Amino acid sequence: MHLISVNLGRATAVDYSDAEGGVTGIGKRPVPGPVRVAAPGLKATGLGSGLEGDAVCDRRHHGGDHQAVYAYAREDLDLWERTLGRELPGGIFGENFTTSGIDLNTARLGDRWRVGADLVLEVASARIPCRTFQGALGEAGWVKRFTKEARPGAYLRVIEEGSVSPGDPIEIIHRPDHEVTVQLWFRAFTTERALLPLTLAAGGAMEPEAHERVRLYVEKYGTGAGAR
Repeated sequence: MHLISVNLGRATAVDYSDAEGGVTGIGKRPVPGPVRVAAPGLKATGLGSGLEGDAVCDRRHHGGDHQAVYAYAREDLDLWERTLGRELPGGIFGENFTTSGIDLNTARLGDRWRVGADLVLEVASARIPCRTFQGALGEAGWVKRFTKEARPGAYLRVIEEGSVSPGDPIEIIHRPDHEVTVQLWFRAFTTERALLPLTLAAGGAMEPEAHERVRLYVEKYGTGAGAR
């Protein structure tokens, strides 16, 4: 398990971004490293990205401590290459880390990774696609297709800061005792809302904003078979 590439984006003006000024940092490109990674602070007021030199432009909905790093697996990019019939280089999905050898779909919220010598990250949630993602990729109906496939990649928070470079090893150093995977969380928050109560098993590994959404859902619908 290792990093194939570390990818950074610059603020770029486009016609498909809802961010102030119509800019986005989704177009990320591999860099040689090393790149410093640290907790960026709160979503709305912090630095946005956990990676030094990386732009997060719409801080209302992206970035912050619980979305400090976005990782996507090369194996899933390869699947999309075959499906779409086009080349998909590392960073094209807006991911900071393009990984190899680790199944991000079955990663559990609360899994902890050591990346390189010093950096420790914790799996926090899944990426939910938006209009900017569709515009950047230029594929009609992309949000729907990406959601249906349920290979969303993982957002991670920073537990111990450090520097990383392409080729650095990834080691899973902790696995929590629950079954809330990135893929289950994604399905619960997109197409299968009846799964939402199950995500509570992740405990404090689930970000407060998501916890509140689940609490409101359970308050309205309960946790049984009648939930929807």
